[in-house]
Amino acid sequence: MAELMLAAALTREGLDGLVTVDSAGTTGYEAGRPIDPRAARRLAATHLPSDRHVAREWRPRWFRERDLILALDIDHYAWLSESAPDQESRNKIRMLRSFDPRLAEKDLLDQGIEDPWYGGQSDFDAVWHQIHAALPGLLGYIKGAVLKDVQLQAG
Repeated sequence: MAELMLAAALTREGLDGLVTVDSAGTTGYEAGRPIDPRAARRLAATHLPSDRHVAREWRPRWFRERDLILALDIDHYAWLSESAPDQESRNKIRMLRSFDPRLAEKDLLDQGIEDPWYGGQSDFDAVWHQIHAALPGLLGYIKGAVLKDVQLQAG
């Protein structure tokens, strides 16, 4: 959900050609599977198609290739931090909800998004709202990074 919601927000902001968004799980358990039907239903309610989404597993080389690595829960954050090959890679890892101004100064435990897998549709709706609340701050961060990159390239 977060990947598709962020990609749509970047498109609305005119940044889709400048920023690439993707997602992966910390295990290969779901790799190759489509998005959960409950997540697809929630995304469809806001006209976001999810039929092309396929789960995949995190690859260690992505620590070097990605500029920002977002974790949705504290377990993923810990796994990514422990798996990171160096401090530069660890510095790229952030909790998604750290971009929600209401949670930015909170403990990492308070910034996590509970996995809605074992719940019902209302749990997927709650996750959608949690992601949505973080998007404005995340977009601001990304815009700043893109502008900085453009200025560096311009010399």
